[in-house]
Amino acid sequence: MDFVTIARGILRFLWKKKVWWLAPIMLLLILVAILIVFSQSSVLSPFVYALF
Repeated sequence: MDFVTIARGILRFLWKKKVWWLAPIMLLLILVAILIVFSQSSVLSPFVYALF
């Protein structure tokens, strides 16, 4: 499965079940995951660790 298929399935679920309050939570989790991935091998690591 690719990312587009997964994202389409999640959006279809949110639309069908009318649970739009989950969208900001999912967006926040995605942003945190991206931050963790990029902070592992970046020169920004000391600054990211200082935030937490």
